[in-house]
Amino acid sequence: MNLLVIFNPNAGHGRAQKLLPQIKEEFAKYVHNTEFKFTEGPGHGMQMLREMDLTNYDGVIAAGGDGTVFEVINGLRFENNRAQTRLGVLPMGTGNAFAREIELKTSDWEKAVEIIAGNRTRKVDAGYFKTQNEACYFLNILGLGFVADVGKSAAKLKFFGDTAYVFGVLYQLAFLQKYRLTIEIDGEKIDQENVFVEVSNTRYTGTTFLMAPRAKIDDGKLDVTLLGKINRRRILKLLPTIFTGEHINYPEVTTMQAKHIKIATDIPKLLTPDGELLGYTPLEITCLPQAVEVFW
Repeated sequence: MNLLVIFNPNAGHGRAQKLLPQIKEEFAKYVHNTEFKFTEGPGHGMQMLREMDLTNYDGVIAAGGDGTVFEVINGLRFENNRAQTRLGVLPMGTGNAFAREIELKTSDWEKAVEIIAGNRTRKVDAGYFKTQNEACYFLNILGLGFVADVGKSAAKLKFFGDTAYVFGVLYQLAFLQKYRLTIEIDGEKIDQENVFVEVSNTRYTGTTFLMAPRAKIDDGKLDVTLLGKINRRRILKLLPTIFTGEHINYPEVTTMQAKHIKIATDIPKLLTPDGELLGYTPLEITCLPQAVEVFW
């Protein structure tokens, strides 16, 4: 088996780089040929893959966090809404929500190598979104509104790990803003004052937030979570319940499933596909069923 590993040496605050010799040794036990390519900054992994001929590889491995997975999935070639190369994941990052969805913890890199070497795969759904200027795939989530604002703040505090999101929440609460949302879900239109939208392919966001507890990664649908009009005191009470998924029981929260979604807002809102900051509303989102074959 020939594998290409897109390796983010800065993942996990440099933890990935320290483990590199052990990771190479572990791959050497099982795999005939493993080639490592190292990312040098944001977007580099995606750029490398788009410039490479991947036909001789049996799989491309994302070694890092959700950001690395996002770069790899958007670097792969898709034909007829299907990725042409199998995807593997080595969970090494601060956020490993997709790894968690395929039953891998952040410390499970040895288990991940064994799974990849075992050559067992499973097909999972992907999300595809397009705006006026962007078009990308995502495997975890796409958020906008308060969740995107928190993500923007948390990106500056990444060295705090998952705690960065908590600090981001507290900071953004001081600037909590509602906006007018028009969302069309499989033809059904909703118009309301809104605080955030999260479109989920996986249950978890940022490894620990159970944003979409009913989501299934291979059911051919995306799970939509809307937080409508709410005050600061109420949102402070609601936010801790996202760790357990109990937030969906609040009357201010609406949940739905959809194959195709259109979103417009009265002012352009920043998007966070898989935790990245990329694009603005309006946009369209489509679920691509069984689009990616994953070592699992």
